[in-house]
Amino acid sequence: MNILVLNSGSSSIKYQLFQMPKAVVLASGLVERVGQKDARLSHKSINGKKELEAEIPDHKTGLKLIADLIVDKEVGAIKNADEIAAVGHRVVHGGSKHGDTTKVDNKVKEEIKELFSLAPLHNPANLEGIEIAEQIFDKSAQVVVFDTAFHQTISEKAYKYAIPNKLSDAGIRLYGFHGTSHKYVTKKAQEYLGKTESKIISIHLGNGCSMTAIENGKSVDHSMGFTPSQGLIMGTRSGDIDHSLIFYMVDTLGYELDKVNKLLTKESGMLGLTGHSDLRDIQKAAEAGDENCILALEMNAYRIKKYIGSYVAAMNGLDAIIFTAGIGENSSFLRAKTCEQMDYLGIEINAETNTQKLDSLLDISAENAKVKTLVIATNEELEIASQTYRLLSLK
Repeated sequence: MNILVLNSGSSSIKYQLFQMPKAVVLASGLVERVGQKDARLSHKSINGKKELEAEIPDHKTGLKLIADLIVDKEVGAIKNADEIAAVGHRVVHGGSKHGDTTKVDNKVKEEIKELFSLAPLHNPANLEGIEIAEQIFDKSAQVVVFDTAFHQTISEKAYKYAIPNKLSDAGIRLYGFHGTSHKYVTKKAQEYLGKTESKIISIHLGNGCSMTAIENGKSVDHSMGFTPSQGLIMGTRSGDIDHSLIFYMVDTLGYELDKVNKLLTKESGMLGLTGHSDLRDIQKAAEAGDENCILALEMNAYRIKKYIGSYVAAMNGLDAIIFTAGIGENSSFLRAKTCEQMDYLGIEINAETNTQKLDSLLDISAENAKVKTLVIATNEELEIASQTYRLLSLK
């Protein structure tokens, strides 16, 4: 059974075509910097590779390019779209209604749309991906896996906000995100540790960043909240702020509310601090002495440290921390910064091992460290494909 997985982020589209249940990758690729003039697409299949740099103004354009490459005569993997049994979609926000993988219907699409305001950088792109896939792969089943599903195990004392109960009853609570990634790398870490009873902190660092406290394979706390804007410093999102800042910007500085929302979600974070949203550009500038970039990296690592400390306290212990996703897997610099002066908690890394190339799992712990520090390549696409296959196999 061929299953295509689409993972549409706020500025990227990652895709993989799997032959299930053996999880053979027939094709894979990534569209980066969607909406920018220097957007890139890299495609690889069992028949060849292709890269291009062009203006890709929106997700629709990117998805059409992907669809063409999958069936391309030279670098494609299949002859026509009818060979794809299902398309599995990552959807960031499923609210409290969706804790399981589900097939797409009009009701599901409407519920995804209702949550646009809670995940404005993601759910619109996710829904657009579904609707385009329905047109292009019209004979394929469409299936969604929600990022929020993994966090359904978080207890009320952790997900509830200290606000009037009538607001909590209306659905205002912590939901949690990047669940597919956190779930995948946790399973890999447990296999490496050789135990399922474990206390793990998963640190997902990409353009969007989040951390999860995971006890015995279950999510118990998470850095993002009602929307994917809370918590760590991200590419364009501020992460944690004093909510009174919003009222100050409106009442005193004269900002319109929609401008405040745009500023905090699309113009803040590393972009607001440095002028760059790509960590590669920020590190390069920091190495050249750019003070704003140096400070931004220090702030980023400091925020991660604070969450590590709080989660160790919440779980009363720690067996391992995981660095994953684009930045977590590739930035040895940020990993080193984060793990500095953490020996009191048992976190110490081997500086030489930290710079080694990651295959699928890299143990960068110092020899006598009490806590394992692991770098694990996430594979949200494989997790989505596996869940999609299981759902269809049950029918």
